[in-house]
Amino acid sequence: MEPTASPIVAADTAWMLVAAALVLLMTPGLAFFYGGLVRAKNALNTMMMSFAAIAAVGLTWALLGYSLAFGPGNGWVGGFDFALLTGVGVEAKGSIPHLLFFVYQGTFAIVTAALISGAVVERMRFGPFVAFAVLWTLVVYAPVCHWVWGGGWLAELGALDFAGGAVVHVNAAAAALVAALVLGPRRDYGRQALLPHNVPFVLLGAALLWFGWFGFNAGSALAANASAVLAFANTLLAPTATLAVWMALDRLRTRRVTAVGAATGAVVGLVAITPAAGFVPPLAALALGALAALPSYYGILFRARTRLDDSLDVVAAHGLGGLTGALLTGVFASAAWGGTAGWLEGNVALLGKQALAVAATGLYSGGATFALLHLLARAVPLRADARLQGRGLDVELHGEEAYGTGEGAILVFDGPSPAPPRSTPSLAPEPRPLGAPAGG
Repeated sequence: MEPTASPIVAADTAWMLVAAALVLLMTPGLAFFYGGLVRAKNALNTMMMSFAAIAAVGLTWALLGYSLAFGPGNGWVGGFDFALLTGVGVEAKGSIPHLLFFVYQGTFAIVTAALISGAVVERMRFGPFVAFAVLWTLVVYAPVCHWVWGGGWLAELGALDFAGGAVVHVNAAAAALVAALVLGPRRDYGRQALLPHNVPFVLLGAALLWFGWFGFNAGSALAANASAVLAFANTLLAPTATLAVWMALDRLRTRRVTAVGAATGAVVGLVAITPAAGFVPPLAALALGALAALPSYYGILFRARTRLDDSLDVVAAHGLGGLTGALLTGVFASAAWGGTAGWLEGNVALLGKQALAVAATGLYSGGATFALLHLLARAVPLRADARLQGRGLDVELHGEEAYGTGEGAILVFDGPSPAPPRSTPSLAPEPRPLGAPAGG
């Protein structure tokens, strides 16, 4: 008798190893994107929120989060079968090892929690954010992930989300909106211009995000196949259209094309194509990307005229971008390209399913985030006080500066500031004012 062939496919495994690494790279990319957009005194704190998410969410995902998302359960949440990675080994899950599937999905959980930080930077304390990321991953991200990708009720309904329009972007944006409202605006919000301190960092971050997004979208095919190729191509095409429209809108409105605007436009296009990447044809991806620029662009302008201090416009970029992409998936989905027909091919019901998925995700994420923040606030202060915000979170919370000059612009002491040194006699003569007589 010949041995049974393993269902694991080497080509699929190789591609998914690369895709997982690409998605993990998105979190440091996000750190540069966010870090460049804030003031210099908060650059390290902002970047550390993303890096800390790798540790906090990565551990949480391994211990319990993965099981709640993908373990056998009911339509709302998984069970505890995979807790502590029980039963997660190199056996096949589809055509790749189960352990690789766990790793790939973990990189999604990490970057989703990191996205939320963009709404609360420059005023949320570092420790409470890390604790919030852990709780949010278990209470919000894992159940929503189960609804869509773990065989939950939205999957049974037939809602489409190829790589995370609802699971990642709408989910994170709803949490970001609530967090920004709960914490309130920054001390200087509305009183002075809060300008990006390092625009090249913003462009570098956007470039790293786009590079990683090929693994984010094309990797969601979970195989080296035609679906991955389609998602890969659409991840190139849609953001190019969004970027072109964004630059045109900038030129028409201000007669200038800004680098920060271009970087933001590219990210919005990547967000919008995420739910549709493996379901729509390439020309539809171009149309989707062009249309997605409009709500996010004008959403940012509108937010700037309100008292909502969503520091880095997570709601406009990821919330409106993810919402637009999810709804347009219901319009442009093609049976020939992705296996499911959308509104343009006569399946009007799909648009309703997409709207329900977005609404359910946003409402649950927002409500649960509100509860988690208020619960956490009973244990620790969430918000940095006015003095800390004025000096900057980098020195106070991390003991470092992004741009020290010489041996450091600020000398950091543990505990109270030392008394000034006593004056000592000097052998050098006292300097006299210019023009004063010599002697006595």
